[in-house]
Amino acid sequence: MRVRLALLLLLLAGPAAAAEAPPPEPLGYRLDNYLATPPLTVEGRLALTAREAQRVWESRGAIFIDVLAAPRRPPGLPAGAVWAPKPRLDIPGSIWLPEVGRGALSSAREAWFRAELKRLTGGNQEVSLVFYCRANCWMSWNATKRALQWGYVNAQWFRDGTEGWEQAGFPLARADPPANEPD
Repeated sequence: MRVRLALLLLLLAGPAAAAEAPPPEPLGYRLDNYLATPPLTVEGRLALTAREAQRVWESRGAIFIDVLAAPRRPPGLPAGAVWAPKPRLDIPGSIWLPEVGRGALSSAREAWFRAELKRLTGGNQEVSLVFYCRANCWMSWNATKRALQWGYVNAQWFRDGTEGWEQAGFPLARADPPANEPD
């Protein structure tokens, strides 16, 4: 219903709005340019709005998973040099699984992602999952698509990410990447 309404609004808005319309879903994963405008759906499922994501979060009805890449210490930085990346703020209670939204995952990263999803859900593929990162980020789209294809039937995508969450006036909390993340 919402997809039809969005399409109708685009048609009524004319050619200028259609030029800025989100692209259709690709068949595969997005492999680069992750901050380009993503589609409105993943595997045919409409992305959650900030209000919908907030309702799910308040009800504790899903596991929220942040997939944004974690900052890495620059390779040439001398050992004694201070390195202080900007802290990541995400939706409180989220699990941060960096890099799992890349279009192509290393075998180690894919195995880790599968194992983390199994651990988080207790092996129950009907547990609700909400994937996000930044606003309009393909990495969260890729992660949601991957989870759906692996059989997690209640995987959802929060397209607006932390920026949309914050703009809606909802709280953010400091996050630290997991210690068991693969190289």
